[in-house]
Amino acid sequence: MIVHTLFDLLAAASALTMTVLVYRWRLADAGQKIEQAGLGYALALVMGAVIGGFGAGTLNLWLSGEPGIGRSIVGALAGAIVAIELFKAVKGIRGSTGIIFVPAFATSVMVGRWGCFLSGLDDQTHGTPTALPWGHDFGDGILRHPVQLYESLTMGLFLVMALVLIGQRNPFLMRNGFYLLVLVYGLQRFLLEFLKPYGALIGPFNLFHFICAGLMIYSLVMIVRAKAK
Repeated sequence: MIVHTLFDLLAAASALTMTVLVYRWRLADAGQKIEQAGLGYALALVMGAVIGGFGAGTLNLWLSGEPGIGRSIVGALAGAIVAIELFKAVKGIRGSTGIIFVPAFATSVMVGRWGCFLSGLDDQTHGTPTALPWGHDFGDGILRHPVQLYESLTMGLFLVMALVLIGQRNPFLMRNGFYLLVLVYGLQRFLLEFLKPYGALIGPFNLFHFICAGLMIYSLVMIVRAKAK
């Protein structure tokens, strides 16, 4: 798991660097909204991400018949959103505050998923068997979908699009960038979950399907609400 840890650190460093760069480049105003929210905002974000990430990751392992403690990016995202929305409601903060996190999150996933890929079967993030020519042998002689790389590629493409639109100060992205990120990430994860060997809850749907569905509904509702204002 040393490889995974190294890529986790690389992903964190890359995300932090990206945040600093876009803050200075185009998103200083958005960053100031978070600074004005105070320390409570950061605490809510971290606590929500930790509880959601470890909670969903571990529950999914148990539902799949695997012991141990797991972590989940989509669980961390969902947990952070719940915590921040509750914090904003209590503090009376209106509008989206997440645009500053868009490039960072996309960068983190783009880099971090390579750590998952290189960690093999032990990481529990591999795909189901496939006969496609790009199927990958994670060490047991079976070709599987490299779903980690599918996700890395998707978020890499989203990052490029987001940076171009941020550079143009595109009104829609500046207003709904975080919700668009959540929508794209939730949709691609929902689809990729069909290529993973996780334990199902209802029919072909596993725990992450339902979390992703919730994220997509949340993002669409928030985009519509922002448009109505």
